[in-house]
Amino acid sequence: MEDNKLDSFSAAKPIVAIVGRANVGKSTLFNRLTRERRAIVDDTPGITRDRLVSEVSWGDRSFCLVDTGGMEPDAAEGAGGIQALVRRQAQAAVSEADLVIFLADGKGGLHPGDAQVIDFLRRSGKPVLYAVNKIDGPEREDDSYEFYQLGLERIFPISAAHGYGIREFMDVLVEMLPPASEEEAAGSRIRVAVIGRPNVGKSSLVNRVLGAERVLVSEVPGTTRDAVDVAFMFGGEPYVLVDTPGIRRRSKTVDKIEKFSVLKALKSIERSQVALLVVDAPEGITDQDVRIAGYIHERKRAAVVVLNKWDLVENEPRKLKEIDDSVGYALKFMPYAPVVRLSALTGSRVRRLLPTVSAVFLQYSTRVTTATLNEAIARAVAHHEPPVHRGRRVKILYATQASMRPPTFVLFVTRPEAIHFSYERYLTNQIREAFSLDKTPIRLVFRGRGKE
Repeated sequence: MEDNKLDSFSAAKPIVAIVGRANVGKSTLFNRLTRERRAIVDDTPGITRDRLVSEVSWGDRSFCLVDTGGMEPDAAEGAGGIQALVRRQAQAAVSEADLVIFLADGKGGLHPGDAQVIDFLRRSGKPVLYAVNKIDGPEREDDSYEFYQLGLERIFPISAAHGYGIREFMDVLVEMLPPASEEEAAGSRIRVAVIGRPNVGKSSLVNRVLGAERVLVSEVPGTTRDAVDVAFMFGGEPYVLVDTPGIRRRSKTVDKIEKFSVLKALKSIERSQVALLVVDAPEGITDQDVRIAGYIHERKRAAVVVLNKWDLVENEPRKLKEIDDSVGYALKFMPYAPVVRLSALTGSRVRRLLPTVSAVFLQYSTRVTTATLNEAIARAVAHHEPPVHRGRRVKILYATQASMRPPTFVLFVTRPEAIHFSYERYLTNQIREAFSLDKTPIRLVFRGRGKE
């Protein structure tokens, strides 16, 4: 297994946005830093039409990196307004970011549009890291000097394609990030993000839970454009409900403001501890519901699946079974997420929701003693031994809990790379059973002998 860094999944990660004119290499830099090729790279200006978000780790810090389309400040609204739309998306990304990377084209040289983008960034008040791309080696660094005419104190000459200058650039970037958030103190508010597609009843659910019209409700899809935090008490515990914009499929996000909502919803997941995935029960679970569940699962947040509008199908036994079966199959990657069936409109079964959230959060915050953990691991190994690797049995030497939210367990083994995902799944299930952790994601990290 990969020897992952132990980052804190309970704390929101800083957001870093890459901005600049079209075709300066933003997507190439995104691919370089995320070590993947999700962003489309093409010589045609404006190829990146939608922001992409991915996690980046450097040293002991991690952050969410956002790729944006080109900011062309003078772009007109013509041709369907696509250039203006891309510009607005980039501006929205800057408004959400904790740090901004400004990227310019060293090969193409200084452009009037660079000055306009930098002026916008200065007015935003956000910290900015300035880089000039396509500087393939020290002999090309002279190409970056003309950008000092823009009044910049420090410019990083880099090559996103070849990696030149990236190490120093990243070292400074992580130093500029906001301080790492500490684990929330006991008794702090339980942050619950209400997530789902547009028009599935998220705002109605928030209002029903609060018992008041605290959040705008409308039957027009996409009415909630921004995340709204609402604090309240339940059972003596302080909560914060975050009502988020609906997340549409990328092909459907054609409205200017609607597109900006996706990053806000993802940021709400980052800021939450428990995510309520609201699904339209009569419509059934959709591919987009599954994608949203994937966002939650990847970020290791606790989750509750809310089948809303249950009153419309509760008298149809065949339909009920079809819905339950489809949800179980589609969300089999997160079997720990309990399902609550309710109607935000009538209030039916809504009283079950917050006790479920409380139970989920309790497990999400579980801490297990080292002694009892190792006893459970020993029982699991006795029942089913680790695999044999190159003629030698892998041994689990020691286990400890490294963090909570989610419960994260480090297992020191003789050969981490030999632990197959099926054996990891077996150990995960044994830990769940031993410590009654059936309602929370948990994380196992396998480390070799002598590693810290």
